[in-house]
Amino acid sequence: MNLTGIIAISGKPGLFKVVAQGKNNIIVESLEEKKRFPAYSSDRISALDDISIYTYEEDKPLKEIYKTIFEKENGGGILSHKEDLSKLSGYLLEVLPNYDQERVYPSDIKKLFQWYNLLLKAGELKLEVVEPAVEEAPVEETAAATDKPKKEKAVAPKKAVTAKKVTDKPAAKSAPKVTAAKKVAAPKTGSSRGK
Repeated sequence: MNLTGIIAISGKPGLFKVVAQGKNNIIVESLEEKKRFPAYSSDRISALDDISIYTYEEDKPLKEIYKTIFEKENGGGILSHKEDLSKLSGYLLEVLPNYDQERVYPSDIKKLFQWYNLLLKAGELKLEVVEPAVEEAPVEETAAATDKPKKEKAVAPKKAVTAKKVTDKPAAKSAPKVTAAKKVAAPKTGSSRGK
């Protein structure tokens, strides 16, 4: 049972799924109406993954209780949260016989039933399937088990590819190099007046 990303917001009925995270808020989607809206840090948000029920020994995570109910009901629904409190408490005692009846309030029991039915209707309650690990045979045994030797495929060598640098500007023509010519000094004559 995976309840990650599913939250309850105090003052808003129902459950919500976190779909995105903004700078100062999170975007949530109602499991019932499929409408999205922002939830802010000022809202009292409770992640279902973090909720536990008090027992006489140690607290029991909500997802473990829902897993037990899901298996008991073969994936079906349970009593409505609007039923008589004695029926709801009796059912909870069947599923979780050691829950602390003094510390778990009637409103908590109703939420437990309401949330289960909401999650079931939205298709969020699924048992996690753990596939058994497949052991691989050692390489030596695998090669010995086959009668035919495997042919290796010849692989053609790949040609080297050179990448050209792509720029937005067209290539500029290279200007010929100009070397500075040495100035040849005119022979000095006695007079400075020109010819």
